[in-house]
Amino acid sequence: MLVQNDSPEALQRTPLHELHLSLGGKMVPFAGYEMPVQYPAGVLKEHLHCRAKAGLFDVSHMGQLELRAKSGHVADAARALERLVPQDIVAIAPGRQRYAQFTNDKGGILDDLMVANSGRHLFLVVNAACKAADEAHLRDALSDVCDILALPDRALLALQGPRAEAALGTLCAQVAELRFMDSAPLTVMGLDCLVSRSGYTGEDGYEISVPAEGAVALAEALLDDPDVLPIGLGARDSLRLEAGLCLYGHDIDTTTTPVEGALEWSIQKSRRNGGARPGGFAGADVILSQLDNGASRRRVGLRPDGRAPVREGAPLFADATATESIGTICSGGFGPSLGGPLAMGYLPTPQARHDTVIFAEVRGQRLPLRVCATPFIPTSYKR
Repeated sequence: MLVQNDSPEALQRTPLHELHLSLGGKMVPFAGYEMPVQYPAGVLKEHLHCRAKAGLFDVSHMGQLELRAKSGHVADAARALERLVPQDIVAIAPGRQRYAQFTNDKGGILDDLMVANSGRHLFLVVNAACKAADEAHLRDALSDVCDILALPDRALLALQGPRAEAALGTLCAQVAELRFMDSAPLTVMGLDCLVSRSGYTGEDGYEISVPAEGAVALAEALLDDPDVLPIGLGARDSLRLEAGLCLYGHDIDTTTTPVEGALEWSIQKSRRNGGARPGGFAGADVILSQLDNGASRRRVGLRPDGRAPVREGAPLFADATATESIGTICSGGFGPSLGGPLAMGYLPTPQARHDTVIFAEVRGQRLPLRVCATPFIPTSYKR
């Protein structure tokens, strides 16, 4: 995980800032915010606790927005958003959400996001470092047909792990009825929340949009459960890496297309050539061509031999003596659940086949890695 070196005086704080300090959180700059990288238990124990029981994450730095059609019809907002993303937004049923990407004219990814259909409007969650640009992008492109409403008065909590349902269920019994990627307005501790059954760890769990003034009370109530431990950015990164999930600005960015990023699974047939509504989004000519013909490179999972982790930025080579790099590590580290190192990187498509052995240069040495499938661990989503 890359900790961003924002100047301390410019850092924002989430509504849970004082709670993080009281819990012993080690605060660091991240995406313009002061955020906990870990708590006294440490990254390793936090990671394993989330896999075994439940972890609570403060993700209030993320951007939350509503997209409302001027016509009052959510389908019109969905059709408008399809100008900016390659996903089928019209087909998202009320009470469901979908993963999407904003793309540019070259097919590169401006940001990745979640889109939920409330039945009345679309609810978007975007990345913290991109949220100002994303809001401007939406206003520039869609203000003719939509009102775009930022929601800075809401916090966002993520409760992840096999005990998440039991922990949140004591405060709101209806959460047990949700399935993976369901989204519903629910009352939790008297607070008007939007709860989705989703997350960024590969585990079952929830993301809870809650009024900022009630966020601390909700977090404290969840942490009163002995199965729930606060989790910082360090374990959040190792958990998402084991799950093979992309971190924007590292694994995907404006220079990578969804196909190069191995995200073509997120593009429905209706938006592809031969579908009901092909194209119509920024970079469609590039992305549709890659969907039909393949891309020249791919994001792949990599398992290093031995115990040494291979970090972001390490160059990749076809063999131990090659002089020309063929790719780069985009994320890498130690996987506590795996008990060993893991990484993701970009390789030319011919070298991206499973079980291909390539080499990374680490401190002047060439270390072998094997291309493997992601996620690195089985997911446990409740479908």
